[in-house]
Amino acid sequence: MRVSIAGRHLEMTDALKGHVEDRLDKVRAHFDKVIDVDVVLSVEKHRHIAEVTVHANGVRIHGKESSQDMYQSVDAVVEKIDRQILKFKDRNHRFQPRKGKVTVMPANEISAAVEAAREAAAESTAVATESRAIVREPLSMKPMSEAEAALQLDISNDAFLVFSNSETQQVNVMYVKHDGSYGLIEPHF
Repeated sequence: MRVSIAGRHLEMTDALKGHVEDRLDKVRAHFDKVIDVDVVLSVEKHRHIAEVTVHANGVRIHGKESSQDMYQSVDAVVEKIDRQILKFKDRNHRFQPRKGKVTVMPANEISAAVEAAREAAAESTAVATESRAIVREPLSMKPMSEAEAALQLDISNDAFLVFSNSETQQVNVMYVKHDGSYGLIEPHF
C-alpha cells in the first residue's frame, strides 16, 4: 500500500503521520491488491480538515471531514471511508446477473410455428401479387412479460402478437394455436 501524506498550513509531526498510518490499517484490511491512499491534512482558521482518497481495485473512494482537532478529523474520515468501502463491497457481493427463463419449445410446436409462418407468408404474397400494394403498419413494442402478452392477445382477438419480452429484452411473437393454447417464437442467435 502506498500512502502519501501532505499537509497544508500544518507542520507534519511523526506522531500525526503515525496516527494516520495506524488508522489506515483498517482500510488496508479490505483490499487484497495494491492500493494507493492520498491523505491531505489542512488547517483553515479553527477547522482541522482531513481528506482521504483511496484508489483500489479500479475504484476511487473519497472522504473529507473537519473538526476542532486533527486527530478527531482523521478518525472521522477513516470511519467514513471504511463505511463507503463496506457499502461498495456489499453492493458488489449482492450483484447477481439476471437469470432469464429458458423455455424450450418441443419440435412439434416449432414445426407448427414454421408452418404457420409459411402459410402467412404465402397468403401475404398472394395478396401482394394480386393488388401489388403493401400496407405497412407501425408497431409500437411496449416491453411486457409473456403473461401480459397472452392477455393482450386475448383482448385483441388477433392471430399473433409481436412484443418486446421484458425478461429477455428480445423481440418475440406469440400466436394462438389450433387447440387454443399459445405458442411463443423466440429468436436464438
